[in-house]
Amino acid sequence: MNASYNEMAGRLMVALDYPDAERAQALVRQLEGIPCYMKVGMQLFYAAGPDFVKELKAKGYSVFLDVKMHDIPNTVKGGSNSVTRLGVDMFNVHAGGGALMMEAAKAGAEAAVADTPGLAMPTIIAVTQLTSTNQDVMNNEIGIPGQVEDTVVRYAELARQSGLHGVVASSLEVGAIRSACGKDFITVIPGIRPAGADIGDQARVLTPGEAIRKGSHYLVVGRPITESHNPRQAAEQIIEEMIQA
Repeated sequence: MNASYNEMAGRLMVALDYPDAERAQALVRQLEGIPCYMKVGMQLFYAAGPDFVKELKAKGYSVFLDVKMHDIPNTVKGGSNSVTRLGVDMFNVHAGGGALMMEAAKAGAEAAVADTPGLAMPTIIAVTQLTSTNQDVMNNEIGIPGQVEDTVVRYAELARQSGLHGVVASSLEVGAIRSACGKDFITVIPGIRPAGADIGDQARVLTPGEAIRKGSHYLVVGRPITESHNPRQAAEQIIEEMIQA
């Protein structure tokens, strides 16, 4: 395995979107040896709890805990403190919660690190607009006027000003985020679909190669891997496409 393989594998986040630990563990076994990130979302975390995160960490995986905190600042501060103590490498909050809430998330993580020798500061990112949100939904249901990209960039700038490390966004907005926040501001991109794959409930999607070429830092891939008849082969093909980008 060359450096390019390890680098790109480390930028692939496999979404363990399963209802229980047993099914998630089965996929992890199939991907053994691929140095990818593992993303634990709400469904799995609510079912399997902190112990599953600890199990992934014990196996050497980097873990993105995707629970999208959105509450009053003090509650988010406490939640941030708790997940940081779990040893997660990344977690997220909703930028829509505002600057004080995002600042509280950072403060909670910093307090956990200060109290725990050897604990590393996690990467904290903010959700801008979900990739299932299109223009009509944002304008007419959520009630935010303007273009999706403008809202995403505004939230990204607010997250950066609040001291967070990056954002979750569609790869279609990566260029605008880089222009506004700099190339080192982390972009985590869901809604990635290999060429020819079903887009499902995603509204704003790109292929792995397109996303890397646009400057995305991390790519979140779920169903194209988890629902494949050969998940390992599917993951390897995505990594290869990322290398060739």
